[in-house]
Amino acid sequence: MAKRFCGFDRRLGRIGRACACGLLLAIAASASQATEVVLAGVFPGKALIVVNGGAPRAVGVGSGTPEGVRIIGVDGDSATVDVDGRRLRLVVGQHAVNVVAAGAAERTPTITIQADGRGQFRTAGTINGAAVQFMVDTGATFVSLGRSDALKAGVDFTKGEPAMMQTANGVIRAWRVVLDTVRVGNVTLRNVDGVVQANDMPFALLGMSFLNRMEMRRDGTVLLLRQRY
Repeated sequence: MAKRFCGFDRRLGRIGRACACGLLLAIAASASQATEVVLAGVFPGKALIVVNGGAPRAVGVGSGTPEGVRIIGVDGDSATVDVDGRRLRLVVGQHAVNVVAAGAAERTPTITIQADGRGQFRTAGTINGAAVQFMVDTGATFVSLGRSDALKAGVDFTKGEPAMMQTANGVIRAWRVVLDTVRVGNVTLRNVDGVVQANDMPFALLGMSFLNRMEMRRDGTVLLLRQRY
């Protein structure tokens, strides 16, 4: 199995895929503020959680935190929690989930993506106005595209920061760039960090440089993305 590198290492010149395994992010927004809860792991009768970016803490079933997070139950690799009066089931290693106030959700641009037969979330979009096919990949640090898509989008990647990228097919050349615009549905983000691979790709990866600026909720075979900023 090919080794996977996390993040961007300037010393080694490698761009890898973010290691996000074992975490599920949930945000429950109240009228005044949002409470961020990360499920980092589960133990018999306890859940290991991180609240609002603080230190990890093990909280027993039936117990709560000063921030208003209460553990309702633990089952297998999941935990049921009550966050600001909203009951959520968090599963270790799945997509991020954000629950926002209804009024805010109605005013926020939203993308709905249906899973395909393989359970992958694919959608049409544009990079710098050029049409591309995206696959949502929470394990990719950046929006990643192949050489032909980059040329079509007018990305002068040879002026980007050169690096080597580990892929399933071996190590290849790549360039780190900034994409002027990335559009999916009615959401357009500007100045998005991207990576251009030297070879062609069957589709572009909609990575965390885009997804980190969204609120994500998975409901069965449907992925909902709402723009945060």
